[in-house]
Amino acid sequence: MAFVCSATWVAKEGSAHLVAEALNHLSPASRTEEGNIYYQAYQDPAEPNTFRIFEVYTDEAAFKAHAEYEHFKQWALGQAIPALEVRQRDFYETLDF
Repeated sequence: MAFVCSATWVAKEGSAHLVAEALNHLSPASRTEEGNIYYQAYQDPAEPNTFRIFEVYTDEAAFKAHAEYEHFKQWALGQAIPALEVRQRDFYETLDF
């Protein structure tokens, strides 16, 4: 089974550009992490302050390691997360039928 994180980020008014810029750097770097299977960020066209990130890792340990990478510290912790009004994360495990 793989470990899944489905995140919803809502930028503070006037900060969507900061979140988009951070995700522009964070997304490709996250895809290179050991244990990452899939990482895709997207923006809601009807609500441009709303971003969603769909992440799949080989296991929970790989997901937790994601927060230790320098690109996460710089772009998520350093730029995107301070610009958020809402940060919601939901976690799942895949069903390998």
